[in-house]
Amino acid sequence: MGILIWGFPKGFEMAGQKFQLGYLDFQEVLKLCSLYVIIKENLSEFMKTFYITTAIDYPSSKPHLGHAYEKICADALARWHRLLGEQVFFQTGTDEHGTKIQRKAKEAGKDPQNFVDEMVVYFEELCKKLDISNDKFIRTTSKEHVKVAQEIFKKLHDKGDIYLGEYSGWYCADCETFYTEKDLVDGNCPTHGKKADWIKEESYFFKMSSYQKQVLEHLEKNKESVLPSGRRKEIVNRVKQGLNDLSVSRVNVNWGVPVPINPKHTQYVWMDALLNYYSGVKEKDLEKFWPANVHVIGKDILWHHTAIWYSILIAAGIKLPKTVFAHGFINTEAGDKMSKSKGTVIDPIEIASGYGVDAIRYFLLREVPFGQDGNFSIEALKTRINNELANELGNLVNRTIVMLEKYCGGKIPKGETDSALQKQLKLDKIKDRMEKLEMHFALAEIFAFISACNKFINDKAPWKLEGKEREKVLYSLADSIRVISILIAPFMPGTSKKINSQLSIKDGKLADCKFNLLKSETKVERGEILFKKTE
Repeated sequence: MGILIWGFPKGFEMAGQKFQLGYLDFQEVLKLCSLYVIIKENLSEFMKTFYITTAIDYPSSKPHLGHAYEKICADALARWHRLLGEQVFFQTGTDEHGTKIQRKAKEAGKDPQNFVDEMVVYFEELCKKLDISNDKFIRTTSKEHVKVAQEIFKKLHDKGDIYLGEYSGWYCADCETFYTEKDLVDGNCPTHGKKADWIKEESYFFKMSSYQKQVLEHLEKNKESVLPSGRRKEIVNRVKQGLNDLSVSRVNVNWGVPVPINPKHTQYVWMDALLNYYSGVKEKDLEKFWPANVHVIGKDILWHHTAIWYSILIAAGIKLPKTVFAHGFINTEAGDKMSKSKGTVIDPIEIASGYGVDAIRYFLLREVPFGQDGNFSIEALKTRINNELANELGNLVNRTIVMLEKYCGGKIPKGETDSALQKQLKLDKIKDRMEKLEMHFALAEIFAFISACNKFINDKAPWKLEGKEREKVLYSLADSIRVISILIAPFMPGTSKKINSQLSIKDGKLADCKFNLLKSETKVERGEILFKKTE
């Protein structure tokens, strides 16, 4: 007995197995089945990958809204690329060594390790509370990271890129950074506004100056190496002024990664911390995910993530990341930068508990253009919740489900999505905005379609229609809401799941953002109102 196989050229070959067009005997069919299983099991090897990181947070105190913002932005991008069907690795974590941690632990009367163990819990809780979908939470005190940090240090030393000398300069413990006299503002750190300390001590130095030309060439050649573009220009101008050799060890800081060639020294925190992006994925699947597609960081540490990070990677023979994206600060209502050291902080967990996780996610992604500074206020948050989330999205879903229950027995009717309504969805624009990392614009396009759906209800007035006319309108709305649910998933994952639950459908991919895919007779189940108005 044979089985006729269509669709292959005569004498085709697959994975070394030859087949003839026509009737295949049972053994040949088994070969094809085996090949199918092999391909299916190894499909991930052929998928496009996307590796994204946040900066690692310094757990000297509890996280504030600025930490939450960075994670939410990176999470939205990670989820978007999963929607595209890509294999994503998303890493965040904590930077746990250095002078500041050592000092904070002493003030608290605790051992540094115990101190960071207690503080890290708050950052892990933040990720869970905000529905952050990170694949890994790395800690720089972990054995896997320490091992890689020491290996890289020794590698650079052995090739002559690290030498012993003496360092003196102005140092800010809060940002673990040395500054020149001209960088200081009235003798204070330009970032934290605190008095810088003069330090003079024995130190190992990394020959960063040797890599100025290569760093500059990379920045100038690759337009997307640093985004937004204005930030790249800033870094290019600074690098042109020259790179100095970098002090990469300390003798008076016990809390750090021991220098492998001299245990009297610990590695300078930036020589240790930056390597987390490499050490975290190294154990996972280095060849698959490295180099990183995007490092999402705050603009205040851009120098460290370009001049220093690039130099270390080049010296170690490791490929450079594709993009370093420097976002702005989330300021208070008065426009002051949120800072733990200054006490101007907003607790993101408290805000999310009071107003909802997806509401705070939506507000930060829509209100603040990615790459710029933005202000946060409760009043602005309430306005977004009431006008867009409750009036637009929540109202659309609730009205549609109620009408399906009232007029269609709680089931999706037969029909096709209105062609004019379909044209209101600008999917290509949304994709383009996300490709350009313009998430606030992408959300604006999605909500323009939501507004179009609400207008469609008012214009068609399905409560005045009957039979197939009404069924077509209600099918159009339900099918459009299915598409909306997919598109908002990266930004408001919890809300997307609630919508899918009401429509009795599974989570979709971006490829499912096509109309007329919602099956008729699917039972709908009204849930709680997605967003309640707040006073």
